[in-house]
Amino acid sequence: MPLFFRKRKPNEDSQKRLEYQLCLSKEAGADDILDISACELSEVPSGTFSICKVLQKKVLILHSNELRSLLPKGCDISALTTLKVLDLHENKLTSLPEDIGKLASLQILNVEKNHLKVLPDSIGDLQHLQTLNLKGNKLSELPSSVGRLSSLRTLDLSDNKVVQLPKALAYIRTLESLTLDAAMMSYPPASVCTEGTEKIQQFLCRELGEEYCPPSQYLLPVLENDCGKQNSDCLDGSVEIWESKFSEYEKRKEQKQQEKLAFERHLEEKQKEHTQLVLMSTSHKEGILNSVRQEQERLEQGVSQQQRAQEAERLLVLQKVRQVEDGISTRISSMLMDNNRQKKSAEFLQAMEEDRIRMEQLTAITQEEANSLRKREVAVAMQKMLSDSCAMSFLQEANDCRRQNLVSEACKSMENLDRKFDKMLSLQMLDKSKAITQILQEEEMQKAAFQALQLQKDSVHGYIRNQIKLIEAELMQLTKLEVKRRSLDAENLQEVLVEQRTALSDLLQQLLKQRDQRELELQQVLAELELKSESNQQNYWMIQYQRLLDAKPLSLRMQEAGVEKELVNLLCKLSAQHYLPILAHHRVTTEALRHMTSSDLKKLGIIEIGIQKALLKWAQDHQPEGACKTVQGDEVAEVIPTAPPIPSSPFFPTTPTLHIPSPPLTPGTPVTPSAPSPVEGPGSSECVVCMETQSQVIFLPCGHVCCCQVCSNAMQNCPLCRSNIAQRVHLYHS
Repeated sequence: MPLFFRKRKPNEDSQKRLEYQLCLSKEAGADDILDISACELSEVPSGTFSICKVLQKKVLILHSNELRSLLPKGCDISALTTLKVLDLHENKLTSLPEDIGKLASLQILNVEKNHLKVLPDSIGDLQHLQTLNLKGNKLSELPSSVGRLSSLRTLDLSDNKVVQLPKALAYIRTLESLTLDAAMMSYPPASVCTEGTEKIQQFLCRELGEEYCPPSQYLLPVLENDCGKQNSDCLDGSVEIWESKFSEYEKRKEQKQQEKLAFERHLEEKQKEHTQLVLMSTSHKEGILNSVRQEQERLEQGVSQQQRAQEAERLLVLQKVRQVEDGISTRISSMLMDNNRQKKSAEFLQAMEEDRIRMEQLTAITQEEANSLRKREVAVAMQKMLSDSCAMSFLQEANDCRRQNLVSEACKSMENLDRKFDKMLSLQMLDKSKAITQILQEEEMQKAAFQALQLQKDSVHGYIRNQIKLIEAELMQLTKLEVKRRSLDAENLQEVLVEQRTALSDLLQQLLKQRDQRELELQQVLAELELKSESNQQNYWMIQYQRLLDAKPLSLRMQEAGVEKELVNLLCKLSAQHYLPILAHHRVTTEALRHMTSSDLKKLGIIEIGIQKALLKWAQDHQPEGACKTVQGDEVAEVIPTAPPIPSSPFFPTTPTLHIPSPPLTPGTPVTPSAPSPVEGPGSSECVVCMETQSQVIFLPCGHVCCCQVCSNAMQNCPLCRSNIAQRVHLYHS
């Protein structure tokens, strides 16, 4: 809730009406009425009180505003003591001033359609009040001081929450008309309230032990006091005076209304002239803006043409500079090669001379030194042979001992393993028997087994699983290819790989959503089965499990229904078994497929474009011999985009053109892995973080497969493309 409220300003018409009424009330010869109704006032203007006090106004009309309080700050209600009529209906007043009893001359008070909850006790001091209209408020009770209104003739309490009347109301002897919601009253009873004002007054007098007298006996003296005339003859005279005053007031009000309409017509004409001027100025401004925009576009076109010409000229200059640089570099390299060749020839000659001198020095060794050197070498060789033979004998003995020990230990371990295996087998058989008995006894486990078998047997769920596996394989192959291509810096192929990976990632997200939705549908079917099961039926889920096991496969049922076996096998290969009922229902054969188009299959309900093309191609390939193969008019050959070949390098052999798969057009279209299998080498499918474990997680939405399960938990962004990770899909390698 906001702490401060901004006061809503009245519109221009309401402001002009207020100023007009205030000026009119100050003119010479003005009447006793001040009318500032329908001016959208949130509070009474402070000047209103001074006008009423100075000009002795008798009638103050404030209806159809948004007043929340009658007294503004710094004003006193005693300034309104001359008022005889106060009209406040259709406002938002929540309370009346506590000292409203100071309005001693007030005769009519109208507070209809406000938000009053209580009346002040000082309202009983209004001795001359004849009409009190409280209709359409939130009053729940009347104060007992109402009984002091000795001149009150009309009281309206309808559309309030008043269910009890104060007993002091019986003291108002002049009350002629009392209007209230009789059906809601509890005191006096509703039966009394429906009979009228006289019955209500008689009931209240009986409750107080007073004698009831009709208002006609008290009305004449009260009216004489109210009017301040001691020589008044009867009630009719005062009524005629007030009627004449109100008729004059209505005439003046009608005249002011006409003046207001004339003023409004004049104001409307001025506004029309102003709008025409504004429209003319806006059209002129738009013309100027259009001309400026056209000039700006012309300048931009000229600048762009100039830039293109400069760019072409710059490219030509760069090409010439490159050619000159290439020529200079080739000449420099040839000179360097000649220089190196001369240096190498000189060094080679010098090395040959040094070798000749060294050989001459070596051949100068005496024969005696050669003989002594040979004897020493023979002695060393004999000593080494003896030590080797001794070491070999020792090693042979140690090897024999070790072999005997290993054989004995192996026999012992085999015996221990046999005993442990027998024990584990017996425990497993015992656990298996216990599990079978527990499954037979516990209904929840039977239900879980039925649910697992249902998921396994469901063709749609299996179809979605197969699609997810194919897309996971595609993403893994694309990631491997992207890592290998990144080392070769092939930008064009990188863009194609990014597009393909993005499409496959979107398709994988759609299939994951379809899988979750299918699992929810199967759970709903399971819940419906559970509702249909009887509470006293035993082994309900075991019976359902057995029925699901005994159910025939969909392909077998379709074969029995008349669908050709080859067509059934084709749909099974395409993972489109859910279209078998459609083909069986419409009795579609191979001959019928040859004369059908993609639009015909779409009308039957086969909406996947890949399946449509596969069926039509299969039908054309299986034509009888000698028949001409017609080309379908609306069938377009599927173009598989290919990436450019990898440039040859000294590290990788030249590979053939790589075919990148295009994403399927619909979630149900079968996907065949077509991403190239990169040459497996060290690190080809390893985690790019730890470089030890195989990549096991797909990051979505980017679609990279580059991390293991452990490293992916700590990742917030993809290590290859640095995009945020919204979802992780774990891969299970078969």
